[in-house]
Amino acid sequence: MDTQALQAALPEYFAPWVQELGLRVDGSTEDGVTLRLPQDARLSRAGGMLCGQAMMAAADTAMVLALIRHFGAFRPCTTVQMNTSFLKPLSGQDALVQARVIRAGKSLAFGEIDIRGADDGKSACRCTTTYALL
Repeated sequence: MDTQALQAALPEYFAPWVQELGLRVDGSTEDGVTLRLPQDARLSRAGGMLCGQAMMAAADTAMVLALIRHFGAFRPCTTVQMNTSFLKPLSGQDALVQARVIRAGKSLAFGEIDIRGADDGKSACRCTTTYALL
């Protein structure tokens, strides 16, 4: 599945407010997807820091795209668990959201997401996720 097909999945499978994040597929590998979350004042809190809610939404979206990439097509799924650790503030730059499928079975899938600054490469947020495959 190429970058264009993954980008086309955003308006097809995600709510309009998720599309408002402006996510762009930056690349993909056999086990994952990287999205770019553009810096935007609407997603920032005091001091220009990217808000946690935007990071978590971007992480969840990236993992669903990674699952689409993994399976070669969309499979209905739902987030069962998302554990998020915010490591440092992210401001003044786009965020790169790298999602990787760790294991995908018949009924559950597990993944990891790293969100880092696009300019400095420093990790700002890490997530682990579990999805039920419906």
